[in-house]
Amino acid sequence: MTVPQIAIVGRPNVGKSSLLNRLARQRVSIVAPAAGVTRDRVSALIELDGPLEGSKGTPSKFVELVDTGGYGVYTADGQRFDDVGADLTILSPQIEDQIRVAMDQAELVLLVVDAQSGITGLEHAMAAMLRQQGVAGKVLLVANKVDSDKWIAHGLEAAGLGFGQPMCVSARTGYGTRELLDALYERVSLDPKREPESPQEMKIAIVSKRNAGKSTLVNALAGEPRVIVSEIAGTTRDAIDVRFEIEGRTMLAIDTAGVRKRKSFADEIELYAYHRMLAAIRRADVVLFLIDAQRDVSQVDKRLSKELQDQFKPTVIVVNKWDLVDEGVSPKDYLKYLTQQLRGLDYAPIVFISAKEGQGVRDVVAMAFNLHRQASHFEPTSRLNEVISSILQRRGPSSKLGTQAKILYACQIGSSPPTIVLVVNQPKLFRGAYERYLINRLREALPYSEVPIRLLLRKRKRPSLAQLKNPNRMEAAQLDQR
Repeated sequence: MTVPQIAIVGRPNVGKSSLLNRLARQRVSIVAPAAGVTRDRVSALIELDGPLEGSKGTPSKFVELVDTGGYGVYTADGQRFDDVGADLTILSPQIEDQIRVAMDQAELVLLVVDAQSGITGLEHAMAAMLRQQGVAGKVLLVANKVDSDKWIAHGLEAAGLGFGQPMCVSARTGYGTRELLDALYERVSLDPKREPESPQEMKIAIVSKRNAGKSTLVNALAGEPRVIVSEIAGTTRDAIDVRFEIEGRTMLAIDTAGVRKRKSFADEIELYAYHRMLAAIRRADVVLFLIDAQRDVSQVDKRLSKELQDQFKPTVIVVNKWDLVDEGVSPKDYLKYLTQQLRGLDYAPIVFISAKEGQGVRDVVAMAFNLHRQASHFEPTSRLNEVISSILQRRGPSSKLGTQAKILYACQIGSSPPTIVLVVNQPKLFRGAYERYLINRLREALPYSEVPIRLLLRKRKRPSLAQLKNPNRMEAAQLDQR
């Protein structure tokens, strides 16, 4: 499945990311005053409606907006070094390569300029590059930051770049964006075979501490250099969506910013990136938790592990750079080490890979689909009650007061994660150690042995007099209790 792509290009700080967010009607890209926030290609799938006039019966068009890094970023003094002194100019060739790839693959290129700061040498350099690359014919010039009518004349100065009269918009206020959307609709093709991504595609988020190899794994999965890979820690700033197919199965991989201790965050951009990572976990079906085999499991790794447990996310623990580990370290020894360090994720499968060499990548994909299948399973109520009754007969919870623990009813009320409600006589008897025991036995007996199970304990409520008189209200109360 392919939809037309629209690349958004321009120099730093012209508002490309703000424009993407405005057109997508959601916060896709991080927006901050500092230059160089966007480095990779950040994309969003949107639906374009027909023009308002005469739009009745006009089919919608789905397009993929692709935001790119700022052309010429890190060339100015004060912008080329990060918080630990790493020279960021070494990223410039890769950022510009990503811009060129985006322009080549796009059906339409939005060249964004800043109406308020005017045309600079970088705009002229980009215009020359567009012509040299042979994509000048698909350029639509956009003058951003036209916050009101008084800025229109300034925006029109961009016509001197030779791409026709610019469309004047303001990503901040929304000025002119309706006209821009209409222009996009007219400029992109409508292919009856092109449809939006199926909602059934599996979404996988890739998380880890810094420099564990997330971007390298994404590129290995996609089969192309989709995101920038660098030895500079923190190269990925945003959550990058990459769609691809493996053996006819569609996946959406979300590359996230590497995590470090909160007290070490350099600026608000890193804080934004951290929250984007948490949001990526929430919307993912399966999480690939990358561990760097060359480094000890850190507090950051343990904090990520706790986050995955709290969100009940199916997790594949992916041990990367295994090809670089000393020969004396066996997988068996390392499995024991991980089990001790990442307590609470002992049910999660572990896969050893080398993302750089492409070793084990297919195994990761197969395991991710397996976990997605497990998490989506719905167990029949009759079978679930049989299993739980059997577990209770073998070993029930103990009570110092001699109260007998009873499970009155069990029902699975949700999937992804599997969510089971137990209606019991005394919930406190089942909490703590017995709750963990019960979940472990459920994993052994049911088809979700490697995914988290959410167990909800509810106490049976005596029916009220009104409910006894009205069977319908009684039934509604029972359903609510479940």
